[in-house]
Amino acid sequence: MYTLKKSLGQHFLRDENISRKIVASLREILPAEGVRLLEVGPGAGALTKYLIEIEGIDFKAVELDEEKIVYLQKTWPGLAGKILHKSVLDMDRPFEGPFTVIGNFPYNISTQILFKMLEWKDQLLSMTGMFQKEVAQRVAAHPGNKIYGVISVLIQAFFRVEYLFEVHEQCFQPPPKVKSAVIRLLPRSDPPPFRDEKSFFLLVKTAFNQRRKTLRNAVKPLFEQTEDPVFDKRAEQLSIEDFARLTWKMR
Repeated sequence: MYTLKKSLGQHFLRDENISRKIVASLREILPAEGVRLLEVGPGAGALTKYLIEIEGIDFKAVELDEEKIVYLQKTWPGLAGKILHKSVLDMDRPFEGPFTVIGNFPYNISTQILFKMLEWKDQLLSMTGMFQKEVAQRVAAHPGNKIYGVISVLIQAFFRVEYLFEVHEQCFQPPPKVKSAVIRLLPRSDPPPFRDEKSFFLLVKTAFNQRRKTLRNAVKPLFEQTEDPVFDKRAEQLSIEDFARLTWKMR
């Protein structure tokens, strides 16, 4: 058996219908062959047992909790050698070629995991994951929404975000104190034409760091001139394309 570790933010999915629904959401977008799949935080195997049934899959999982690794390998011997004992935040790319990511992500590091997906974006075919509902909503938020922010812009600049469905607290053991939602990221075929990635990231983060101020006051050090009417707006009012266009005017 295994124990729950609060220090790792463990809440195990126990609803089989939800587990199957998440895996079905993954299956419908997988290529016909050559599937490389990384599961993040398999825990007690709620998703794993369905994932390893996918035909022709090159499967790996990353799990920080050694006790869970022992449990998984004992329960499903075929997983021997396929589970990486480390944090996903510290690992290199899990495969040489393009790959897909899935997970019931630990909520205490979920935003950091999203930034990890940005690091891997050149090889990432898709990501299907469960997040705290509030985080999922922020990722999918549009301009003009109060929860539209840094993670919304940076993720949507490179991925199309699909808000798939929500998951009730009672589907977990123990039930978390927050609601959950499953989202999917698919690479954009038309990323915005910013000057360079470093400038784009800097501009977005600086703008939202003082989101109550107009852009003119929030990002003034980054520009020689701020006469453009767009600088009269606040960060949450700008589209991803607006941010991309402004990178060409930065110092």
